[in-house]
Amino acid sequence: MRAEGGFARQLARSDLVLIAAALIASGLGAVLVHSATSADSGSAYLVRHLLNLGIGLLLALLVVRLDRSVLRTLAPFVYLAGVLGLGLVLTPLGSEINGSRSWIQLPGGFSVQPSELAKVGLCVALPMLLAPAAERRQRPRAREILLAGAVTGVPVLLVMAQPDLGSALVLVALALGVLVVSGAAWPWLAGVLLAGVAAVTAAFTTPLLSPYQRDRLTAFLDPAADPLGIGYQTQQVRRAIAGGGWGGQGLHTGDLTSSGAIPFQETDFVFSAAGEELGFVGAAFVVLLLGLLVGRIALAGTRTEDPFVRLVCWAVAAWFAVQSVENIGMNLGLLPVTGLPLPFLSYGGSSMFACWAGVGIVIAVARPPGRVRA
Repeated sequence: MRAEGGFARQLARSDLVLIAAALIASGLGAVLVHSATSADSGSAYLVRHLLNLGIGLLLALLVVRLDRSVLRTLAPFVYLAGVLGLGLVLTPLGSEINGSRSWIQLPGGFSVQPSELAKVGLCVALPMLLAPAAERRQRPRAREILLAGAVTGVPVLLVMAQPDLGSALVLVALALGVLVVSGAAWPWLAGVLLAGVAAVTAAFTTPLLSPYQRDRLTAFLDPAADPLGIGYQTQQVRRAIAGGGWGGQGLHTGDLTSSGAIPFQETDFVFSAAGEELGFVGAAFVVLLLGLLVGRIALAGTRTEDPFVRLVCWAVAAWFAVQSVENIGMNLGLLPVTGLPLPFLSYGGSSMFACWAGVGIVIAVARPPGRVRA
């Protein structure tokens, strides 16, 4: 049994670039959240963001102490916990915010969003199912792919029932990324793509989405259609980013950000705070930082000979990449608003906990095998 010093040495040999990128992103997020909320709430959101960051770091440290064999064993339980949470959200325990029943309120004013835990669960459950084929040096069999599809479909359907189209798309993209890396034949990949397209089409053509979410899609197609509602919000976001110019207006001095003129800027639209106050240079830094983070995780997947490790790393990389693209795209007006937070930067405990758990899982599985517990 190794001492704490052994664990510290193992952690020091982890990907320090990945850890630094996640820490810098989380710290920058704290600064931007404070800028977006200080006019109305003082330092309250900053304190909570830092508290969420502290809990996320603690969670990551706990996960890092597990080796890959333990994580593989725990994968079904993490997945089932996420599914259970998604089921509870649809009961009277769930609460509705902005047209989506996605949260469970806890004592003390806290809340959890089970869809974030579902992302973590899928990142370990799918590799657990598909890694054995690669270990046999074969493509996944039809039975394994169908089982992986069912494992993906359950949380996707539960998330769509909330409804939360953004999280459902992330889960589908995550699953598609794992299938691609697993070596699944192209007809199966095409089937997953068609299923995703069918789900999106159904969301747009049926009463599945709430009126609030439909207004978001309408505002994307025509920002002037709802000038006092979501259309106002998206127009203000674009104004803030355009007003930042090259160098930005300065922290806490952005005209729209510092005045609190953009609703939910600390969550969905924190990127607009970077655009207005840090300018093109600062916004580009955020994009490059998240790109570095995703790239280091994917690199860890390419450096290993263990199929389970490879699939886990690419699952987390796909999750962070797709969610970042969607959030930044909706801030720039290139994609519809779906309510997805920007990984590590947006305010929100569930997102912060899940993102740091994802980093912890990557470090734990990519570390050379060995006992690290005290």
